[in-house]
Amino acid sequence: MGMRREARERAVQFLFQHDLNPPADLERELEHFWQSQRAAAIADEKSAAKWGEETTLEPPTTDEAALRLFAEPLIRGTLAHRAEVDEIIKKHAKNWELHRIAVVDRNVLRLAIYEMLHREDIPPVVSINEAVDIAKKFSTFDSGKFVNGILDKVKGELMRPARNVKG
Repeated sequence: MGMRREARERAVQFLFQHDLNPPADLERELEHFWQSQRAAAIADEKSAAKWGEETTLEPPTTDEAALRLFAEPLIRGTLAHRAEVDEIIKKHAKNWELHRIAVVDRNVLRLAIYEMLHREDIPPVVSINEAVDIAKKFSTFDSGKFVNGILDKVKGELMRPARNVKG
């Protein structure tokens, strides 16, 4: 899996957690989240070692730092623009109240719409493809279709090329 995909998956995991249990202190919660991600990775490596698989039990790598460097602005940006993004979701999710959309799907949509509107370094079609795949992985296969439908409508309203970065 590519680093950006993994970073987006981590961002969705944090946004999911934040949606269900908003923290009083975002900075502390982000730090706790990244520490728990590292602890989970170490546990996975120890489990693999137990079964004789090759592992590398080492301190956080440059890859982990790069992952966090890409994911954290996505998290912060999505949270900063959440009200705007939620209005867009409501507009396009006909017959769906925002709170009735599955929590995973809602946060995948939030992240992708934030990227499409505010990250001109990411082509909208990339945001859509990533969101559909993440929805399928963490939610249901039908979630991919739902997410794709909403994001395709959003893409149609964008004032920039769907396949290129703005430059």
